[in-house]
Amino acid sequence: MARHGWVWIVLPLSVLMLFISSLRVHPVTAPYAVAESPAMKSYTETIPGSSVKFDMLPIPGGEFAMGSPAGEAGRSDDESPLHTVRIRPLWMGKTEVTWDEYDVFAFSQELEKKQAPGATVGKLLKGVDAVTRPTPPYADESFGYGKGKRPSISMTHHAAMEYCRWLSTKTGKTYRLPTEAEWEYACRAGSKTAYSFGASPSQLGDYAWFNGNSDNMPHIVGLKKPNAWGLHDMHGNVAEWCVDDYDKDFYRRSKQEAPAIGPVWLPTEQRYAHVVRGGSWDDETPRLRSAARRASNPDWSLRDPQSPQSIWWHTEATFVGFRVVRPLEEQENLKGLKSKVTRESP
Repeated sequence: MARHGWVWIVLPLSVLMLFISSLRVHPVTAPYAVAESPAMKSYTETIPGSSVKFDMLPIPGGEFAMGSPAGEAGRSDDESPLHTVRIRPLWMGKTEVTWDEYDVFAFSQELEKKQAPGATVGKLLKGVDAVTRPTPPYADESFGYGKGKRPSISMTHHAAMEYCRWLSTKTGKTYRLPTEAEWEYACRAGSKTAYSFGASPSQLGDYAWFNGNSDNMPHIVGLKKPNAWGLHDMHGNVAEWCVDDYDKDFYRRSKQEAPAIGPVWLPTEQRYAHVVRGGSWDDETPRLRSAARRASNPDWSLRDPQSPQSIWWHTEATFVGFRVVRPLEEQENLKGLKSKVTRESP
């Protein structure tokens, strides 16, 4: 009976709702249009108060097989089992968030102070949203690789989440990190192979910066070929933060009846571990596969001498960045989502 959705006849609705709300995995059960909305078109966002722009591309809703098959070269056990997932329509950043974009968030207040040295902090912040900004990094945040149109790097999961919250406040639109499922769906762009362009990594140099061609550095975004949905650097350049906490058994814990709708492993106040996807300029080819998963860990801040360590910057994660998504219609359990990490977080 339970497999066919008739449990509600036996149990009171209030009991079911209490049980569902206690779970960290919150699939969205409300129906929605799988096809792309006619209203969804590519657009260019300008960050208010600046001349900095970035492009957003429409990603149609649909279903896909998440994970990797047993025979895929370089796969890990945490990519099993293969399971069908349904994704809502959304927009995704055409490229990773660049330093031009991130600097408006991270350092605009410092620039304002330099431009108006006699002004008080109160005057500078008048009319500006109150989202917390990063504290100064312990070292050069670009690690000498350069800024501008290169992907921003070394920020923590908390910092990436706060950037999205700040951007949402500035624009009046809902921007956030992609869920792990949304990220893989967008990366695959309808493909079922190890990479969005095929099963073999032989063409990887056309689509990605990785340890075989990067000259040991991240590169200006958008220089390599995009996937079938127009997204650049989904493989390589920098690995990308997702909303989710990392759980190696997440796929096994998820509801196995097909399809799983909007699955996400919601983040807590813990600093580690969170999911990054896509591989980077410093990685070998298996880590660039569409299904490859990676977890953040404390070693990414090994050289940070502060106690407690920074919740904004990693000292070793020069290979990590992020891109943003904007849902057409936000799923209920992600509405108002913000980072719970604080300086006291373990």
